[in-house]
Amino acid sequence: MTTDILLAFAHPEERSEASAGADPRDRISLRDHIVAADIGAFQQERGQMQRLRFNVVVEVRPHPAPLEDDVDRILSYDRITEAIAAELAEERLNLLETLAERVGERILAEPQAMRVFVRVEKLDRGPGALGVEIVRSRAQAPVRAVDAEGVETALQPLVVHLSNAEIAAPDLSARLDALVARGLPVILTVGMPDSPVPVTGHRPTQRRIDLLAIEQNAWALAARDPRCLVVATRTEIDWAIRNGQTVVWAPSKIVLDAVDGPKAEARDGVALALWLAESLAAIALVVHGDVSVPAGSRVPVERA
Repeated sequence: MTTDILLAFAHPEERSEASAGADPRDRISLRDHIVAADIGAFQQERGQMQRLRFNVVVEVRPHPAPLEDDVDRILSYDRITEAIAAELAEERLNLLETLAERVGERILAEPQAMRVFVRVEKLDRGPGALGVEIVRSRAQAPVRAVDAEGVETALQPLVVHLSNAEIAAPDLSARLDALVARGLPVILTVGMPDSPVPVTGHRPTQRRIDLLAIEQNAWALAARDPRCLVVATRTEIDWAIRNGQTVVWAPSKIVLDAVDGPKAEARDGVALALWLAESLAAIALVVHGDVSVPAGSRVPVERA
């Protein structure tokens, strides 16, 4: 069999290793954890307990201080089994997909958790195991807010990449009015400026120079409309999303600090915008001009 097929049927830990980035992470795993639950969409499954097998791998952020053999400084295995038990106790579910999604979200709420692989299988529905497997990362978890009645909802922004022609357009404010009228938080992104950028011939320094050049372009956009507040941190972006604000992304800090950073070159503004959109679980990425968007986007792409 091909490597892809082998990985498709491999344990989540092997898939985690195969898809790891340049910076290795610590992993904890739960193998062959079996519990009984009433779950299923078919009538014959209702009221019947059936065995579920969980295999979970969590990639964790290394603790910045010495562990000193203190269990409170790690993500305990118990937190994984507790996440499974809590979601099964919450309500009866029809779909394994829903269960896996909720278990993954609960695990990613742990401060150390960065990415999680969740495989759930039914063991009593046939001669073999029937199941699903999902991969979720902290970056993909949408911003959530609680309304006055205590109802929690996911907030998904609209990420918009503006070309240099759009930034300089006389009707820029009217275009922003149209975006804001959609009733969504708007995150504006820009690419490299038209002016020349220093070339170092050294990839790490060139990456920083290109990111700083994009930030200069972001400030140029901010000068065109008072709504365009330049932000540099995830905290600022989350605040803007919760408050329905329009902001312009200055990418250096988030990109350089990211565990799962964008694979494209820093000067590829559209690829950076797509990476941000996926990180924010955006409702869509809007692109202007004749630009090429990387294939395989996990968010819808609109061409304006």
